[in-house]
Amino acid sequence: MTLNDAVFGNEYTVVDVDTQGDEEMKSFLFSLGCYSGEHITVVDKKRNLVVAIKDARYNIDPELANAIKI
Repeated sequence: MTLNDAVFGNEYTVVDVDTQGDEEMKSFLFSLGCYSGEHITVVDKKRNLVVAIKDARYNIDPELANAIKI
C-alpha cells in the first residue's frame, strides 16, 4: 500500500521508499526524514497530501506519495 491509499489521521510506518531508481527523489525524501521504519501521519488530504514526519509537516504531491510504501 502506498501513502496515497492512507486514511486521513492514521499513523503508519514507512516500509520502503521505492523511487524506481530516481536517486534525487530518494535523497529528497530521506532529507525529510522519510525512510524505512519512520512513522508518518497524513494530516490533510486534498490535491496534495500534508504529512507529519517527526515534528514537521510537509506538503507532498501524489507522485512522491506513491513512492512511499506503508
